[in-house]
Amino acid sequence: MADRPYTLLSCGVSLDGYLGGPSQTRLLMSNDGDFDRVDAVRAGCDAILVGAATVRNDNPRLLVQSQERRDARARRGLPPTPAKVTVTRTGKLDPCANFFTLGDGQKLVYCEAPVAQEVADQCGHLATVVDGGGCMDARWISEDLFTRGVRRLMVEGGGAMHTQFLADDLADELHLVIAPFFVGDSRSQRFVNDGVFPWNPGRRATLVETRPIGDVVLLRYAMSDRFCAD
Repeated sequence: MADRPYTLLSCGVSLDGYLGGPSQTRLLMSNDGDFDRVDAVRAGCDAILVGAATVRNDNPRLLVQSQERRDARARRGLPPTPAKVTVTRTGKLDPCANFFTLGDGQKLVYCEAPVAQEVADQCGHLATVVDGGGCMDARWISEDLFTRGVRRLMVEGGGAMHTQFLADDLADELHLVIAPFFVGDSRSQRFVNDGVFPWNPGRRATLVETRPIGDVVLLRYAMSDRFCAD
């Protein structure tokens, strides 16, 4: 098996396990203290990956916000912010999205073969478009990122991406932040979709840290024998 990056999954969920509400309006699951923690985690990674639905619905910036952390990366010979990565099967991406327009680091778009040319025509001047052919699964993407120099990958959602990386046993670490409220609407996106996961009643993930951060709680799990505590 080809090498792959050390992979950390990160997300915030409600008490009933949802990533957000049923509308297109973004529902914040965290607070300023935890946003700063996430910023620090981002600063330690080579790339941040989100699905195309997250790009469309949340319009995330995916940048390291702290100037001190950006400067520290520069002193290590790194770009101020990690590479941005997204995955699309439909090709529905807006070249005006923050993913493309903010930050001067590398941007990668993985797409299915039927839409590769369309994506290249729309976004090829803003990002590197990678034709995934007919087998664009999470493992293939992970291994391709490794060949491009990504050694530490942060997956920030959404549910489809978390599901693929977990079901394919590609997660080394999971950061799950619990917000102190319920969503209570099954039209909302859950943390993961249905799937067959390596962790089950017979193989329990290892809880390595529980940390209150204001009114939210971080649960940090080791998901493989490659887990690194730093």
